Amino acid sequence: MAYPYQPQQYASAPPMPAHPTAIFGQQYCAPYPVDLAVVKKVMTISDGNFAVTDVNGNIVFKVKGSLLTLRDRRVLVDAAGYPIATLRRKIMTMHDRWEAFRGESTDAKDLIFTLKRSSLIQFKTKLDVFLASNKKENVCDFKVKGSWFDRSCIVYAGESNNIVAQMHKKYTVQSILIGKDNFMVTIYPNVDYAFIVALIVILDEINRDDKDVVY
Repeated sequence: MAYPYQPQQYASAPPMPAHPTAIFGQQYCAPYPVDLAVVKKVMTISDGNFAVTDVNGNIVFKVKGSLLTLRDRRVLVDAAGYPIATLRRKIMTMHDRWEAFRGESTDAKDLIFTLKRSSLIQFKTKLDVFLASNKKENVCDFKVKGSWFDRSCIVYAGESNNIVAQMHKKYTVQSILIGKDNFMVTIYPNVDYAFIVALIVILDEINRDDKDVVY
């Protein structure tokens, strides 16, 4: 059995939330901030063009696409290839709604969260996230705001100003030379980092569609 990635601990840490925010599981919640690098167009990875590594370059997550529905479904797997979540776009929805399910399932009973645009017309990223238990969806459980172009999106808890994760661009000589799109995400203490990575994967797909890029 493959054990989940154990992130490094850092000397300085933001205050911990009172209770861990476990969406996919407690094993993805660390009592200290976690820095992960998102790397796209990775030449050494044959089964996906989207990888997430720790600060030492070790792969933590990979993203695979379905051959039948390449643009509408993604599977988030751990370093050993174990499926953590299936991310699926709902067809014919006005607000570009995505759903996340546990493992490789797409059954309603395995729904973890849904994500949709806050409004139809947007100049900057603004997405609402609803956990499966939030049936009425009157108030979102998480919100994503910022600029995807600048890789400066922030994930907030509900409608509050409490930050749970923050993206920032990373430039390296290697990324410039081989054309990789690298950026970092800092996940705050006791926040499910697999959940944050799933949000970033969907965010990437939504913005890829906005550019009408075919790959």
